[in-house]
Amino acid sequence: MSLKIRLSRGGAKKRPFYRIVVADARMPRDGRFIERLGTFDPLKAKDHAERLVVDAEKAAEWITKGAQPTDRVARLLETVGVGKRETRNNPVKGLPKKKAQERTAANAAAAEKAAAAAAAPAEEAA
Repeated sequence: MSLKIRLSRGGAKKRPFYRIVVADARMPRDGRFIERLGTFDPLKAKDHAERLVVDAEKAAEWITKGAQPTDRVARLLETVGVGKRETRNNPVKGLPKKKAQERTAANAAAAEKAAAAAAAPAEEAA
């Protein structure tokens, strides 16, 4: 059985409220869970004490048992001092594609020509 520590959504429309739960990965997001570890209220200020309420000991215990936190929960648990989330980085994904690179190269060449043409008459006048 694959266990996940994840967010279970509650609250009204446009007013989200999440519970941090341990659940079987096959269960629906808001469905059956094994244990409730805490709550997360994204509408409260970031420095508000009740924005994130987590039982850190229980969370650490579940992680040692093999439960995998989702990326968002790992970020939240890191703020309470449970676990260390490795940072993700894919710099290749953010690079422009081939056509955009060609366009920027052409624009740079045109800008160089324009700068050279603007500098040439200034040198002749001097």
